[in-house]
Amino acid sequence: MSLRRVLGMSRAELDCRLRQQAARVVDRLGGHGPRTWGVDTLATKLAVGPLADDVRRRLRDGARDDAAALLLRDFVAKSAVHFFPGASDVEIGELLDARVPGARDTLLAEADLIRNGRFDLLGYRALDFGDPVDWRLDPVAGKRAPVRHWTRLDPLDASAVGDHKVIWELNRHQWMVRLGQAYRLTGDGRYAKAFAGQLQSWIDANPRGIGINWVSSLELAYRAIAWVWALALFAGSDELSPGLFARTLDAIESHAAHVERHLSFYFAPNTHLTGEALGLFYVGAVFPQLASARRWRERGAEILIAESARHILPDGVYFEQSTAYQRYTIDLYSHFLILAARAGVSIPPAVAERVERAVDFLLAIRWPDGSLPAIGDADGGRLLPLASRRPDDFGDVFSTAATLFSRPDHAWAAGGLAPETLWLIGSDAAVAFDGLDAAPPPNASSSVFRDGGYVVMRSSREPDAQQLLLDVGPLASPRSGSHAHADLLAIQCAVFGTPYLVDGGTYSYTTDAAWRECFRSTRAHSTVLVDDLPQAETAGPFAWRSFPQARLVRHVTTPELTWVAAEHDGYRRLGDPVRHRRRVALVRSSYWIVVDDLDGCREHRVELAFQFAPLGVRLEPDGWVRAADPRGHAVWLKPFATAPLRATVHEGEAAARLGFISPDYGVLLPAPLVRYVATGPLPLRIVTVLRPVEVEDAPAPAVRLLVGEDGRPAGVVVGEDEIVEFRDDRIELRRDAREESAVRVPCVESSAS
Repeated sequence: MSLRRVLGMSRAELDCRLRQQAARVVDRLGGHGPRTWGVDTLATKLAVGPLADDVRRRLRDGARDDAAALLLRDFVAKSAVHFFPGASDVEIGELLDARVPGARDTLLAEADLIRNGRFDLLGYRALDFGDPVDWRLDPVAGKRAPVRHWTRLDPLDASAVGDHKVIWELNRHQWMVRLGQAYRLTGDGRYAKAFAGQLQSWIDANPRGIGINWVSSLELAYRAIAWVWALALFAGSDELSPGLFARTLDAIESHAAHVERHLSFYFAPNTHLTGEALGLFYVGAVFPQLASARRWRERGAEILIAESARHILPDGVYFEQSTAYQRYTIDLYSHFLILAARAGVSIPPAVAERVERAVDFLLAIRWPDGSLPAIGDADGGRLLPLASRRPDDFGDVFSTAATLFSRPDHAWAAGGLAPETLWLIGSDAAVAFDGLDAAPPPNASSSVFRDGGYVVMRSSREPDAQQLLLDVGPLASPRSGSHAHADLLAIQCAVFGTPYLVDGGTYSYTTDAAWRECFRSTRAHSTVLVDDLPQAETAGPFAWRSFPQARLVRHVTTPELTWVAAEHDGYRRLGDPVRHRRRVALVRSSYWIVVDDLDGCREHRVELAFQFAPLGVRLEPDGWVRAADPRGHAVWLKPFATAPLRATVHEGEAAARLGFISPDYGVLLPAPLVRYVATGPLPLRIVTVLRPVEVEDAPAPAVRLLVGEDGRPAGVVVGEDEIVEFRDDRIELRRDAREESAVRVPCVESSAS
């Protein structure tokens, strides 16, 4: 860390970092307790009371098994009352069969795959980590992390450890919960035996503080949460012996103690910090017999309450500008609210209100087909995947929110009661959900989120609606820009309900720096690139050198025209500063006009990019692009300008890293990227028409460019008499072509090359 960085720290940050550094040294020297776990060491960590006295007395008498059995019986009795209702609901199987047909079969098939040593993790399928499982192996890269103390490991060093995300995803042990669910549904002891064997293996192979699985406090918190769920689901199984329970509880205590010492207040004050706080709250709420339980419960709640106001902006947008991490945040707080209510912990109403607003933002940007657009990073992970879903399927988020907040529109977005909601809340969830008259939100033509920086334009709430999402916010929060992309003023859109223009995704964090740069870059998004430079420069896989700002200038809605104007300062850093201003209009809920103004004084290279989903895209000789989906719908797209525009289509060009999207972590799919390039003096205005057509063989729309006396595009005539004019910072719609106020002069059309 540089001296400048140290000098810029607050006293609180400096004190925190010094304490954590001292704790690292003590931990490396073995000063935080024994490396292994069992009922003997656990007995020293129990709170003062009758249970602890009884356990210690039996240990003194040499009855170790009896002492452990006392602890197990205490957990089983209390978890049925204080843990999530669905984990112990005797009707869970019947509920799943009745409300989510096929969910049982899918769950059991996944559990059988796990039982046979194959794991679906992130975007990878049926990964094999060996028999017995090698807990430090990345089988994708074929690398094994070194056996060293965690303080001497760098998880971002792919040459040494491979992809730490793959290793950590295995070691989150969320798949153990799937085995527990299968056991709860069937009573089949094979699932319990697989769980017990793998848990024993992990405890034996990962002594406290040794190896990559102790590096991240967040991973310890998630693993502890998964273990708590697994213990609750396997309660009553013969395979969950008193001795195994005692070892596991002792390990959970060590996990919580480690997390408490190394909370990510300054390292990663995002979902790392809130996830760690939730882990502390889990352990403190579920295991009150531990001596530190009350402190962990209070500490976890304190952090979660405070961070909710920082992480969830007033309009409901998550501050890191990522839909995947917004989902993480909603899941974290949903678990917190449910578990706190079960444990009798009072939470300020403002926390639930913020979570509800966060769900409302997802509801606003939800595509008409029910999927969610990708914004920013997505690593494929989840807090606790109680059922398998595509990364863009947020049905469980809406289902649980509908139950928690009694919201009919959330129930509508969910499309039905989700299995995850049943596992969390149990039978009461079905009663609450059925009491809602599911209905969409009022049919607003647009939604504006000024704090987070997003505008949504839609034709309706119907499944075949047209919808566009415009990013008018900052690159990221300077407090934590780890998961942001350089996507200022980027658009995404759905045509007749199907996503057409999309975010490229993430693909990977550390295994390939070039791909990481590619998917975070401006070129991977449907916006404008100047002089082949991204809007912001990166400073490593999770940092930025600067945080350019975008701002919403104006938003206007009329019965026939909705339009928005925004601009950003990402290219003010150039020798000849360039301002990019973008206006987007939804005309008669039928088509979009995008107006890009590039203001500067010298010659620049301007690239206008459109990243499509994996659709059929055809570039015509006159510069029109037609993109069609399998249902037979299509969109025609073409930019117009008074300067020459050279059009190219790129798909699956691995060497140039052009024409790909990543719908899940580790997954790479060819998808058309259309680029229009102009080189010349600024200012420059480019006007793009995006016209959805219901039949894919419909001809390209008739569009004429209007050019004003200043030589810049002043409007377009669409069809015979529909005029969209650009007046100063406004966009106006007129119907009579005979009233054209602009002067038509020849212009240079876009052309394919």
